Amino acid sequence: MKYNWKQLAIAFGLFLLGYLTFNSNLFAQTLEKQKVSIAVGGKNLFYYLPLTVAEQLGYFKDEGLQVEISDFAGGAKALQAMVGGSADVVSGAYEHTINMQAKGQPIIAFVLQGRAPQIVLAVSNKTMPNYKSIADLKGKKIGVTAPGSSTNMMTNFVLAKAGLKPTDVSFIGVGTSSGALSAMRSGQIDAIANLDPVITMLEQKKDIRVIADTRTLKDTNDVFGGPMPAATLYTPESFVKKYPNTTQALTNAMVRALHWLQKAGPSDIIKVVPENYLLGDRALYIAAFTKVRQSISPDGIFPEAGPKTALKTLQAFEPALAGKNIDLSKTYTNEFAKKANAKYK
Repeated sequence: MKYNWKQLAIAFGLFLLGYLTFNSNLFAQTLEKQKVSIAVGGKNLFYYLPLTVAEQLGYFKDEGLQVEISDFAGGAKALQAMVGGSADVVSGAYEHTINMQAKGQPIIAFVLQGRAPQIVLAVSNKTMPNYKSIADLKGKKIGVTAPGSSTNMMTNFVLAKAGLKPTDVSFIGVGTSSGALSAMRSGQIDAIANLDPVITMLEQKKDIRVIADTRTLKDTNDVFGGPMPAATLYTPESFVKKYPNTTQALTNAMVRALHWLQKAGPSDIIKVVPENYLLGDRALYIAAFTKVRQSISPDGIFPEAGPKTALKTLQAFEPALAGKNIDLSKTYTNEFAKKANAKYK
């Protein structure tokens, strides 16, 4: 059998051209860094659902990235991992970018996952059945995901509005899943600041009474007085400057996940997330998702007023920020999210 090598070469060339065109998203830019480590504090939470979607649906791989995600007990622990050099990027609360700038360590958030914190502060019906006001929390034990995390910060703000200081209560790290449930039900803590699906599970069993809620845009505005950026991907400023294409690829994957979530139904979510995220109750997980769905960013872009709200919130209870000149424009950027939206519109 004779081969027409010229025709074979042409055919192969056309095939290769088609393949490269079809997979242009993999080769459009040269990634300066393909392997990226991301730290997150409580990956099972809806707060970080866009990250899980991007991972489970292969969106990071489609961008040519090899992403390794390490899960920690809370956002403060994830931040420590990045500062210590064991993580490149953190999937965590925007407020950390402000606090770190005040400490002279510039980090920048480059894609928004949540436009409402989803954090709920609630008191125990077991140890505080006669709760009447925030003042009743003085001297009590409050469970947070981890000391210094966004749940801690939100609680500090609610306390400050009532005239209490962070030192007026005791904060205890309880994590984001079974440990949090156990701490509340056993009476180890008097109140809890946590997120879904944990909060909905405690509500369902009437273990708690909600006293501050940020799962919807309206509730968030009521608590903070404006839009409050929540989960983001943030990294040292030096990472963005050194690896701009890698940063863009990470953003592309996240924005694609955000777009998917805008159209996905509860049954779609169930199919994507790992089984252990459901805490043994699919129906409850779906119910919890319905409560927080509005909080998920549709496009990864920070609202202009959001960073100002975050700074005002932190200044209410952190004396160290009072005399600091914070340049909010250096704590976040919409540059990468806008490009990603143009790609996946």
